[in-house]
Amino acid sequence: MRIAAALLAAGVVLAGCAPVITTRGYLPDPDVVSSIDVGKDTKTSVQKRLGDPSTQATFNEDGWYYISSTEKTVAFFTPTILKRSILAVYFDKDGKVTDLKHYSLKDGHVVAFESRITPTKGRELTFLQQLFNSQPGAPSGANRGEQNPGGGGGPPR
Repeated sequence: MRIAAALLAAGVVLAGCAPVITTRGYLPDPDVVSSIDVGKDTKTSVQKRLGDPSTQATFNEDGWYYISSTEKTVAFFTPTILKRSILAVYFDKDGKVTDLKHYSLKDGHVVAFESRITPTKGRELTFLQQLFNSQPGAPSGANRGEQNPGGGGGPPR
């Protein structure tokens, strides 16, 4: 009986660690993509054939991106990207297709985010300082002699 319960518990634990594969995004059919003529097709014809893009270029609308990715997640760990495919459609100023590019995970670059914090002027109080500086029943700031920056007592009544 105990062996069966232990095996059942072990099975539940192992099932909880099974990887979850998630596919996100949309990548158009390669046959439809190959039917797009560079220099002839426009934004309207591309949208009719491929649908709405996943995202567009940030600063101008000369690039449309169709993005698809596959991720694997095991338990509570950070997801691992298994596959990423991007179709980039570039347009000229008249809205005609100038280029089609296919990108994958190997074409990506790691971006290092800056973690420094910009210091701000002012006094930062610890929790205990805030606790001991407060007076029950007094309005906030009344115990430090703070005033309205204009020197007045506030709006007229």
